Amino acid sequence: MGFLGLFSKTASETAVAKLPSGSFTIDRTGRIVASTLPRSFDEKLTQEIGNIVLEVFLKAQTVNLPLKEVFIHYAGLKITGRELRGGAMIFLAPVK
Repeated sequence: MGFLGLFSKTASETAVAKLPSGSFTIDRTGRIVASTLPRSFDEKLTQEIGNIVLEVFLKAQTVNLPLKEVFIHYAGLKITGRELRGGAMIFLAPVK
């Protein structure tokens, strides 16, 4: 039985990390104002997603493209960003 124990894994070793579900609001300076994301979700990743969405809206504005909403599908995660007078409301949802 000792030899077979080498190949067995505990539940914590085989658990797959769940993709987050929730939303957050970011202001025009890039500061996260409010969030419903779980605390286990990396804050640096939340900040990076927010900055990218803000950059998309800013670049659209510089070329006079009236963009109010953006949809990003990335590796099983659906990101929806809505423009809020320079800031953005960003929704994260796992793709089923």
